[in-house]
Amino acid sequence: MSNVTERLRARLGTELGVSDWLVVGQDMIDRFADVTGDHQWIHVDRERAAAGPFGGTIAHGFLTLSLLPALSPQDWLAIPGVIGALNYGLNRVRFLTPVRAGSRVRGRVRMRSLEARGGGRVLVGNEATVEIEGEERPALVAETLVLVLGD
Repeated sequence: MSNVTERLRARLGTELGVSDWLVVGQDMIDRFADVTGDHQWIHVDRERAAAGPFGGTIAHGFLTLSLLPALSPQDWLAIPGVIGALNYGLNRVRFLTPVRAGSRVRGRVRMRSLEARGGGRVLVGNEATVEIEGEERPALVAETLVLVLGD
């Protein structure tokens, strides 16, 4: 077993970090709608959304999901022997609470699994949670997979 695997194993089950708060403003939502072509009224029509179920526009679930890199700590990878890391995918994503325009969100990441893949590669499964300031339930919970490359 490599030194990288052992160093990562020491973090198994621990919280890897919590990000700073990030504002999800209407401009961000509108830009995401433009990039994805998803202009559903609940996201971009302020007047109609004001009368809708959430009292205003909400972020796309996939916008919130796409913020995971910005809301995830990277310093847990700053260990001797790590030469890089690749997004390997997702096993499970659940959108639990809508993110209203103007809300502040932050990420919380916990290492849940680790699998040595040989050749200095380690597949790490993290639980990523996006919290909404002032809300009891998170916006989303996802199991993210990171392929860590060691020397």
